[in-house]
Amino acid sequence: MKRFLLLAIPLLFSFSAIAATPWDHWRQVGRATLNWGPFEVYNSQLLTPEGHYQAQKWPQALVIDYLRSIDREELTKATEEQWQALGLLEQARKNDWLNRVEKIWPDVSNGSEIVFLADENGGQFYSRAPNSVLIQPIGEPFNPAFRDAFLAIWLSPATQYPDLRSKLIGATASD
Repeated sequence: MKRFLLLAIPLLFSFSAIAATPWDHWRQVGRATLNWGPFEVYNSQLLTPEGHYQAQKWPQALVIDYLRSIDREELTKATEEQWQALGLLEQARKNDWLNRVEKIWPDVSNGSEIVFLADENGGQFYSRAPNSVLIQPIGEPFNPAFRDAFLAIWLSPATQYPDLRSKLIGATASD
């Protein structure tokens, strides 16, 4: 029994280290829900260490909690459509971003979470399966050009979802 406890204690600490993330203690800047017709697709929130949004100030975490099942191909297609609307599709194709994300993104379902952690060097995706406390990095980190293009889907003034953007960045009526 003593031997089991000696082996189990380090294992418990390793799980807590995996479950801890850099953004665990950051403050929420804003929160928004994406609706498609009568359906809620996901809840999103933008986090920063101070709880304030400033464009091009790092780090930031975009957290997306999915409320329905979407396969990775659909996620990639939606990203492609948003980059097309923002005029970023040629850059995305030139850099093979769509193929890269389709390879690493999981299929999502109600309770899945994908986080994009953005910092001065670029960004990294993380994923949490439904009913799990463990969040794990997925794929390799992306460069700053990808970071900016990906976050533009939600945070650019030219986004297709201006109400969502306003809520995420904590804008007020006077902004």
